[in-house]
Amino acid sequence: MSIERIGFIGLGIMGEPMAGHLLAAGHTAYLHSRSGVPAALTAAGGQACGSPAEVARQADIIFVMVPDTPDVEKVLFGAGGVAEGLSAGKVVVDMSSISPVATRDFAARVEAAGARYLDAPVSGGQVGARNAALTIMVGGPVETFERVLPLFQKMGKNITLVGENGAGQITKVANQIIVALTIEAVGEALV
Repeated sequence: MSIERIGFIGLGIMGEPMAGHLLAAGHTAYLHSRSGVPAALTAAGGQACGSPAEVARQADIIFVMVPDTPDVEKVLFGAGGVAEGLSAGKVVVDMSSISPVATRDFAARVEAAGARYLDAPVSGGQVGARNAALTIMVGGPVETFERVLPLFQKMGKNITLVGENGAGQITKVANQIIVALTIEAVGEALV
């Protein structure tokens, strides 16, 4: 496999270490964050871009790690968004935890532009991101998953294709429900 040119949008407490692992693996990385690209990433060879569209024009695989559904929609389809830089053969990987319904819509819109889409929310928090030990739940086409898997392996330990687009987000929601119920049960047991 050739070294893919990576784009990473959203360089907060999760995205910064995740992008750092991809840079450390030797990938060219095009970076954008609304709060600016951290100096540590540019010092490691990352290239700051002025917009998500610029990232998408430069990169083969574009990772998105932002807080919520409206943020993902703005990054992908807003003015200067990823969609403006998409072409055939590119892949958008949304690692944010967002609505499964919106995810299916976003996937269809990206695929209409000739690109591919994976939803790949994570579990493991900041420590997991820093230690490249995230659990990654992926929804999307198997051939796209296989293309991106070597990159996922630089950021996580437990990586599973769970179904079609939207299935990654559904799995993440189920995981969060289980965690919340477990916390509540332990709390009740201690009372």
